Amino acid sequence: MKIGVAGSVGRDHLMTFPGKFTDSLVAGSLEKVSLSFLVDALDIRRGGCAANIAFGMGVLGLNPILIAAVGKDFADYDAWLSRHGVDTSHVLVSETLHTALYMVTTDTELNQIASFFPGAMSEARNIELKPIMDKCGALDLIVISPDDPEAMLRHSEIARKQGIAFAADPSQQMARMDGEEIKRLITGAKYLFLNEYELALAIQKTGWTDAQILDSVEVRIVTLGSEGSKIEQKGSAPIFVGVAQEEAKIDPTGVGDSYRSGFIAGLAWGLNYERCAQMGSMLATYVIETKGTQEYRFTRDQFLKRFESVFGASASHDVSENLVHFGFDA
Repeated sequence: MKIGVAGSVGRDHLMTFPGKFTDSLVAGSLEKVSLSFLVDALDIRRGGCAANIAFGMGVLGLNPILIAAVGKDFADYDAWLSRHGVDTSHVLVSETLHTALYMVTTDTELNQIASFFPGAMSEARNIELKPIMDKCGALDLIVISPDDPEAMLRHSEIARKQGIAFAADPSQQMARMDGEEIKRLITGAKYLFLNEYELALAIQKTGWTDAQILDSVEVRIVTLGSEGSKIEQKGSAPIFVGVAQEEAKIDPTGVGDSYRSGFIAGLAWGLNYERCAQMGSMLATYVIETKGTQEYRFTRDQFLKRFESVFGASASHDVSENLVHFGFDA
């Protein structure tokens, strides 16, 4: 299965605040907030939604095609992704701008305050899918993750025109896009990824009901935080999948991206939606246990043993038959 992953590539500046943000918020004065948080730690890591999703797929043995605009400082990141199974040969390298920058502070309750500077990502609107497919062949699926909004809309439009299945993953860009743009992005998607808050925001911004949003796509995957995830299709009962219990809660950054990596890997292997969600849950758990979005490590045997302990022997067997090529074992 040939899968393209379009979206952001960035550098993550991850900071830790040794308290709760809510302790510094004054009820009745939220219309004028001016706060500064003294942080304990700063970690600079590789990140970006598309890069995180592609990385997770790569280490699970797939070879996703990264479709993104990056900066002139991309060389070391390029080598890292390539070494972990990601095809980076089609990225657009800016001649003037640096790779996007994501700055996030996490408190002790794992609440986050973040800012994102697009940098080279703003040139993603110049990416054309046709030349990429002329070189690598037609895509079976394109994942449209947070990116330059114009690029996201263009990718979805081309996918519909070309009959390419696409997964819409508006995520952080939901706040930037208006209702009509959200409709244009998700309409006709084979898969729509949202968390609970993003679904509520989509309902508010589009004016559509929950049912109308579901009617606009084939499959809707809603992540529910510590409650797991829900997979919905018109005319079918929803499928609920729980989380794999974490050994420690270190940093939630990239958890949603890794869930998508596991889910899409399951799709590529032809697994049912329950197994896909279980794969997503397991990978997301590894991410929350580490600082950084691409720092998790495990062997194939470790992954399968833990997967079986959470989801059972039958589920582990289904996954093991497909988990043949593995990025961390090389």
